[in-house]
Amino acid sequence: MTKVYFIRHGQSLANVAHRFAGHSDFPLSELGHAQAACTAKHVMAVPFTAVYASDLSRAADTGAAVARIKDLPLLTRQGLREIYAGEWEGRTFEELADNDDFRLWRQQIGLSCCTGGESVRQLQERVRMTVDDIVKTHPGETICIATHATPIRVLECLWTGVSLEHMHTIPWVSNASVTVAEYDENRVGRLISRDGHAHLGALSSDLPANV
Repeated sequence: MTKVYFIRHGQSLANVAHRFAGHSDFPLSELGHAQAACTAKHVMAVPFTAVYASDLSRAADTGAAVARIKDLPLLTRQGLREIYAGEWEGRTFEELADNDDFRLWRQQIGLSCCTGGESVRQLQERVRMTVDDIVKTHPGETICIATHATPIRVLECLWTGVSLEHMHTIPWVSNASVTVAEYDENRVGRLISRDGHAHLGALSSDLPANV
């Protein structure tokens, strides 16, 4: 079994401004850096052999906090990025409220596609292939992957057998939370725990209800 600790990035400046970040490289907020440091301390005793992250700075800096405390290099992968949002990139959720595609995102996210961007189905396949390659590289090990909210949500669909049609029944994970999955020798994953954020205490933060 390969055990993977998926950490959602800490609060970003896009989260603060209620903007759809996508591939736009919004950095962590001051709270986000504090969250990343807190989560790194929380997993300090976990015997990681590798730390991976999306190459977007909000995830890379979150992963770097873990890598530093474990004295490991940070390995970045573009395939771990958030969904490419096309015309939604950097726009506020309020600005997107009247967009028909965004309405579908809010109502049945698994069937949606960002206007001019990536579909959730495409995202799921991209992230699945990237994680599959990482797991294949680390058989029987325990590794950390710092990534984004939607990648973790589409992976949870795979781990739990939930179709994209019913993805809206799976809640978002919070900033700097820890979700754990195990992968067998065939690289089939199963969920062990999700959205662990009690360690953050007063530092906790979530996505707003209108995303």
